[in-house]
This record gives sequence, structure tokens and C-alpha cells, in this order.
Amino acid sequence: MADIKIAHIYGKTGPYEAYAKQSHDGLMLGLEYATGGTMEIDGEKIVVIEKDTQLKPENGKALLAEAYGDDEVDLAVGPVSSGVALAMLPVAEEYEKILIVEPAVADSITGSEWNRYIFRTGRNSSQDAVANAIALGGKDVKIATLAQDYAFGRDGISAFKEALEGTGTTIVTEEYVPTDTTDFTAAAERIFNAMKDIEGDKKLFVIWAGGGNPMSKIQAMDPSRFGIEIATGGNILAALAAYKEFPGMEGATYYYYESPKNEINDWLVKEHMARFGTPPDFFTAGGMAAGLAAAAAIKKAGGTDTEDLITAMEGMEWDTPKGKMVFRAEDHQALQSMYHFKIRVDDGVAWAIPELVRELTIDDLPIPIRNGK
Repeated sequence: MADIKIAHIYGKTGPYEAYAKQSHDGLMLGLEYATGGTMEIDGEKIVVIEKDTQLKPENGKALLAEAYGDDEVDLAVGPVSSGVALAMLPVAEEYEKILIVEPAVADSITGSEWNRYIFRTGRNSSQDAVANAIALGGKDVKIATLAQDYAFGRDGISAFKEALEGTGTTIVTEEYVPTDTTDFTAAAERIFNAMKDIEGDKKLFVIWAGGGNPMSKIQAMDPSRFGIEIATGGNILAALAAYKEFPGMEGATYYYYESPKNEINDWLVKEHMARFGTPPDFFTAGGMAAGLAAAAAIKKAGGTDTEDLITAMEGMEWDTPKGKMVFRAEDHQALQSMYHFKIRVDDGVAWAIPELVRELTIDDLPIPIRNGK
């Protein structure tokens, strides 16, 4: 009997190493949960092959071709970086095999660069944007933005601006800086100069991935003297430690382990604490959603034939640590809940707690279809 082969192609080494480990742990936990611990579907063994992109687009492209061609995998999952994902998408089309994108976020993955072999369990920039717009926008709100100058940052701000249309919110200025920036003085000064003389509820909204998060450094420059508050979306637990400087800050997040209330999340939290001594994180939940999706699709399709899988996955609903997800038939983006939070600081907890204000369900989030199909 043939094995079910799944390639996990992701940035194991490099700046997003923490995201990658969570993503892989989650993927394996998802497959374990979906198979009741047997790691088999209909008597066929699941084999997961790992490949490290080192966050290089050309590596992602070559490794995916190797997985589909030489390793003859049935489907692939990954990668961490949006830039790497965009290089990988045409390879899935060339080999006519499925790529489940998790956790790369850029809208263009299920937008302008999409093809029918691409399914994404991870959230996209628009889901982040619409959720944060609901949490932050409003009449007389004035927002400056700061993001990294690549697909994740630019798509994120573009979607955020679009989501704020009609809310009475004004975007005053946008700053984009290189991904490896460590000195934010110049960008912050430009933002302060643009914001200081205007009236209203002033916020600086930050979109950032990886290390070197600018929030603490900008906070040290005292934006409050100009009436500016810092705002951002959720993040991994290690990054949430820095949010302790921002009690009361609001935003929206993809996942925090205490927010969803369902059986799968209860299992994930319990098992993760038992095995790793920490709660599951942002990308653990995402990896698990991908593992659960792959298993659900193979069961529904009755095998690993690509065309059967596509038919099974379009419009497919399945349960995850975040509750129900649905692959939208038009662009294969997983529709899912997001969580409006307010930061609470507890001296006994190493990170700031993004306490749930309310769950933003699939019905609350009008996510645009961007692939023109």
C-alpha cells in the first residue's frame, strides 16, 4: 500500500525560525488529532517530509519542485514567508499538485498570483486588516501606518486602508522601512511631524513580522506628547512580552490560546502544555488547521488524486482550534474567526494578555475576493 506523502516546506532557519517551529509542531499535532493518533488514513501511513527554504524564494521554488517531482509527494504545506510563497505558487500549477499555504499572509497569494492548486489555511492580509479596522476605526480617528517594505507589509497596509473606507477614519501618512531596520528614528520623526498638528483620536498602526519590532523603540520616543497611541495586531507569545508597555491597547489577532472555546483547542492547549511546557502559539494553531484540512480533504476525496482533492476542498468546512473554517470556492482562502482584543498586563504572566473583547466571526468579516476569477 502506498504511503500518503506530505512535504512541509518552510523556513526552519533564519529570522522566522520561531514561527516555523510552531507551524511544524502544529501540523504534526493536526495530523495526529485527525487520525486519532494512528497517523494513518484508511490504512495508509502518513509520511511528512521536511525541507528548509532558509527564507530564500529560489530555495522554496526548487524544494517544492523536488518534493513534487523526485519525492512524489501528494501535496505540500508551507511556507512561512510571503516572498517565498509567491515564488512557489507557479510550481504547484506546473506539477498540478496542491500547495496548502500556511502561514504566509500576503493577499496576492490568494489574489493576483493565485492558481487553482493553491489553498490557504492561514489568514490573509485582508482578514488581519478588516478585523483591525473593526477594532480601531471610527469617526474622527486619525491613523499613521508603519510597515516593512515587502509583500506582507504593503499588502497589509493596502488591505487595512481599504477596510477603513466608510468608517470615518483618516489615514494621515504611511511609512515603509526595510525588513531589517533597527533604527526607527527617522520614520518616527516623519510620522510625528505629520500627526502633531491634527485633531482627533490619533493612532500609529504597526504591521511587523520577525524580530526588531519597532513598537518599544517608538514608544521610547514618547509619541504621547503628540497625543499618538500605538496600535497593532496580535503576535506570538515572545513578541507579546513587549506589549506589556501598552496596557489597554486594542487590536485584532488571529489566535491567542485562551480566546477560542472548542474541543480541538482544549485538546491542543492540554497536549501542548504537557509536551512542550508552554501554551500553543499563533502559528501552532495555524499549522494544526493545515494538518486537519489535509486529513479532512483526503478522507472526503477518498484518496490523494489532485482533482478529487480540489473538488473535495472547494467549499469544504472543517473544525480547527479556532472553530469552523471554510475554504471559499472562488479563491480557496480559508474563512475564519478573528479576535478583537484589549491588552491586559498581569505581573505573573511573562507576556501581555490580549484579552478577548469579542470574537469576529466569518459573518462579521467581509473579506474581498482578489483573484479576479
